[in-house]
Amino acid sequence: MVLKSDENLVKAVKDGCIDSFGCLYKQYYNSIAALAYSVTGDKELAQDAAQETFAIACQGIEGLKDNAKFGAWLAGICRNIAKQMLKQKQKLTLHDNLDIAEDDNKDDKHDETIRKIVWQLRPFDREVVVLRYYDGLSYEKISQTLGISQQAVNGRLLRAKKKIEKQLKKQGITGVNYETS
Repeated sequence: MVLKSDENLVKAVKDGCIDSFGCLYKQYYNSIAALAYSVTGDKELAQDAAQETFAIACQGIEGLKDNAKFGAWLAGICRNIAKQMLKQKQKLTLHDNLDIAEDDNKDDKHDETIRKIVWQLRPFDREVVVLRYYDGLSYEKISQTLGISQQAVNGRLLRAKKKIEKQLKKQGITGVNYETS
């Protein structure tokens, strides 16, 4: 199977081939769910936001002016939906719940500490960290998904890693290694 470019897939969708939207969905779902998670901090809410993002994208794809920028357009929709869903959830919650993740490994204090530190990063830095280290995306795929250059991805990751390392040192945690690329 030959993977088509976003531009060609979007054009095919606009021409009436709904199967092409399925291809876009398969290519982007995990990235969009991870992006939503970086906003909400809640896996179930992130999955809901990802589903809603694709529903809105399917309905509004005709309005996309530059077919090659599908990933960035989708990411923008996702950020907005995730923020709206998070606000709704917070209105329904009596107290502010800052749990970062539902994780089976609650005993690992370092992982929980790192998640909390990641949650405190600026949203754009948090997005690249989640997409890279929690979702395992390449710099190229992050760049494509967020509509930024690979150099910008690298810069945001470097900045975020320095902030994380600084916070870990403040809490007496050392020896955490990051991959270089």
